[in-house]
Amino acid sequence: MRRPPAQNVSRQADARRVRLLAVTLCFAVACACASRVELDNALDTPEALAHAVLDAVADNDRASLERLTLGEGEFRDLVWPELPAARPERNLPADYVWTDLHQKSRAALGQLLARHGGRRYQLESVTFSGESTVYATFQVKRESELFVRDTAGTVHGLRAFGSMVNRRGRYKVFSYVVD
Repeated sequence: MRRPPAQNVSRQADARRVRLLAVTLCFAVACACASRVELDNALDTPEALAHAVLDAVADNDRASLERLTLGEGEFRDLVWPELPAARPERNLPADYVWTDLHQKSRAALGQLLARHGGRRYQLESVTFSGESTVYATFQVKRESELFVRDTAGTVHGLRAFGSMVNRRGRYKVFSYVVD
């Protein structure tokens, strides 16, 4: 038996609404999963990150220092899409930018270890003298300086790294490049 046309139209509209709802839910779930991507080995405060960096420097532990820095996946997935350099009209490939940043950071890390590796410092405070930049999902705190007390008791400033990235209250070293 054929249904009257009004019922067919109503059922078709209901079916479209169900499909739209299903697509919307799938999109929402995908967004929620994407937003769960976080920074690995990040710490809760700038001071906690500074303590971890100082401990790794004292231990000459380059691997730990590298883990405290943005990794390639974090840079590509979390940071790069929001940077002005990522705009299509800039025509800068993420690979190029990451490779350049990573090479410079590794070189600066080598200099940090050559100068301070094996030395124990007690953290007094962390300051940021540069402008912080707020993006949609993270913040970059620039010109980091650690005020530390050496074994002789003297307090001095140490530029161990250039900037920190803060994403959802978790901190990592952006790079060891000190400008």
